[in-house]
Amino acid sequence: MTRSLWTSSKRLISFVLTGSLLLSGCASTGSGMLGSGAPAPDPRLTQGTDAEFFSKSGYQACAMGAGAAVLTCALSNSGNKAVCMVAAGVAACGVAMGANYYVDQRRSEYANTSQRLQKYSSDVQLDTQKVVTRTATAQQVINDDKAQIAQIKRDLASKKIDKAQAQKQVASIDSNIEQLRSEVKNMQTKVTGYSDVVKVERAQGDAPELKQIDANISKMNEKVASLQKEVDGLYSQRSAITLG
Repeated sequence: MTRSLWTSSKRLISFVLTGSLLLSGCASTGSGMLGSGAPAPDPRLTQGTDAEFFSKSGYQACAMGAGAAVLTCALSNSGNKAVCMVAAGVAACGVAMGANYYVDQRRSEYANTSQRLQKYSSDVQLDTQKVVTRTATAQQVINDDKAQIAQIKRDLASKKIDKAQAQKQVASIDSNIEQLRSEVKNMQTKVTGYSDVVKVERAQGDAPELKQIDANISKMNEKVASLQKEVDGLYSQRSAITLG
């Protein structure tokens, strides 16, 4: 057992267990900018196979699942608890658990540098595809919200609805925006994590494969930035409705 892995495992168990408690607390009390009485986000953002990867609930499940797995490792009779702990965290959360944990685990799995870098590249591509799939769902919600905003403006102008009625309709859009912003932030965490992984590996030598990983990370970042732009555009249109 290396000192690096043991140090990482001690930090990891502290992180995931603390995160589990905090996230489970948030889940039970109901937090957020909109308050506990805010309407739930569009079901398309909280249900379905692509909802688990970048949503708040997905990250709660990630941290809580990792915490349980890491604790099991700590209490087990395993002769290599450090590797077990790091593997548990990475399996549950991937690079989102932290670049150092992720690198430690991949190094334990792939002593061959070329194979390890190929695995990094594969992981980035897989997460990029998840971003693409999630963006397609998000775009549907964004398009519908933009259409609803336009309708609210028309109804206000023609006095079909008053400000109180408009506020109720806008509240659901606000919930969607908050959800989307949270997911974009989680996506950006993944991008940053992979970039940090490259820095760690490059410190050991500038292998040719790292350039391809950089290119893959750049593609992922472009997809995330594109979704960020769409969410910002939705927020801008929603902000044009003044109900003060």
